[in-house]
Amino acid sequence: MKKILVIDDLPENVFMLQDRLEHEGFEVLTAYDGYTGIDKAKNELPDLILLDIMMPDITGLEVCKILANEPTTKDIPIILVTAKSGAEDTKEGLEAGAFDYIKKPFNRIELLARVKSALKLSEVHKLLLLSEKRDTYLATVVTANHKIKQPLTLLSLSSAAIKRELSKDEISRDGILKRVKYIDIAIKEVTDVLNQLNAIKDPVLSEYTANIKMIKVDDIDGEENKKLD
Repeated sequence: MKKILVIDDLPENVFMLQDRLEHEGFEVLTAYDGYTGIDKAKNELPDLILLDIMMPDITGLEVCKILANEPTTKDIPIILVTAKSGAEDTKEGLEAGAFDYIKKPFNRIELLARVKSALKLSEVHKLLLLSEKRDTYLATVVTANHKIKQPLTLLSLSSAAIKRELSKDEISRDGILKRVKYIDIAIKEVTDVLNQLNAIKDPVLSEYTANIKMIKVDDIDGEENKKLD
């Protein structure tokens, strides 16, 4: 059941919207002032907010701006409900972060059409976000595997070379130090990859193969041409 938060300082307006929406099968939360509405939006995370503009304590536009800039509520669609009808008022509301605008007095058909439209687009947006998160996760795994595989191979070869050296009757100190140098190089490469992935704030995907993507990171100097004696 979709959850809708109605914020309006006039009880009769809240009752009318609540009655119509509950009749259509929606769960309705109510708030009679802007600050209470903000708290309920953050705590309840409704699927949609119907917000009156003209309120005494804090205007609907101010509430809209706060919710649109709050990480937990920025993706909740807001429909402003108002008696104002000017183009400038509509523009101001949309710029504040509102999804849509309903002018009073409104009829039931228009209300439900706008509510269902906002909920449908919100659902599509959520699916897109989930898809992007999944693609980013898979790309991160592919990137880590691709970037770290070579230094791990270098670590493995260096470890094996050191073990062989230690099994000899005469151990070459220079030989061991050479392998230790390769280990240090590999550790640095792995650390650089992890630091770069950790520092990414806005992931950019790039092609890896036909159907697989990677996270774009700065190129790291490889040691693929180095050979172990």
